[in-house]
Amino acid sequence: MNSEELENRLIDFAVLIIEICDEMPNTKAGNHLSGQLIRSGTSPTLNYGEA
Repeated sequence: MNSEELENRLIDFAVLIIEICDEMPNTKAGNHLSGQLIRSGTSPTLNYGEA
């Protein structure tokens, strides 16, 4: 796997995480969990892009 393929897979993963979080219930717990999941699920993409 080259670096471009990895970056594309990380972007696809981040999009999937965001789509999953959009489906979570709009409750206090759902909002908290979706916020945590978005931060942890999208950070690898951004960190890889920085490096």
